[in-house]
Amino acid sequence: MSGRDETDDTQRPQMTARASKLPHTEEEILAVRIGPPPPTDGVVVITDYDPEWPALFEREAARIRVVLGDTVQLLEHVGSTSVPGLAAKPRIDIILAVPDSADEPAYVPALESAGYVLRIREPDWYEHRVFKGPDTDVNLHIFTVGCPEFARMLLFRDWLRSNTADRELYERTKRELAQRQWKYTQNYADAKTEVVEEILARAQQNSAEA
Repeated sequence: MSGRDETDDTQRPQMTARASKLPHTEEEILAVRIGPPPPTDGVVVITDYDPEWPALFEREAARIRVVLGDTVQLLEHVGSTSVPGLAAKPRIDIILAVPDSADEPAYVPALESAGYVLRIREPDWYEHRVFKGPDTDVNLHIFTVGCPEFARMLLFRDWLRSNTADRELYERTKRELAQRQWKYTQNYADAKTEVVEEILARAQQNSAEA
């Protein structure tokens, strides 16, 4: 098995195709879901930053490294809970890079043995997988090493950690959107896309100028 390079042309159409389809339809949300459908209560809870969130990530990271060993290529805390001072849904987002995320036998049984449950499979978007955690509210995102989405997520995290204005903009946006009713959490996530892309553009410009 070999990882895909970030500039691999087979990756770029996947990203473009997904972006052009936003917001996701209900059919698209349910098509990639494994197991029971996601809740439809329309409630998104945003809480103030909790300094315990990094410790929760470290606990999950240690558990993942124990069961996967050398299969772990990269493992990072991302999402709003990884940004000190940023309000967030109290859910730990983790990204894991493996040699080939399409090769489920190489990592799924090991993660299941530790209590993780595969909930999302997106073969048309970087062979993305999402697991839920055994005892903590976790989204464990799995990609093939070299996937450009990995770099995007880290750039977004690092920029929010260092840029107060965009961190505050993102928090205001999330709190405003959380006041609305959403059928699925994915609908809320889709609604954030415009501001996320705006912030990412500034982060990318800053990175290019550095």
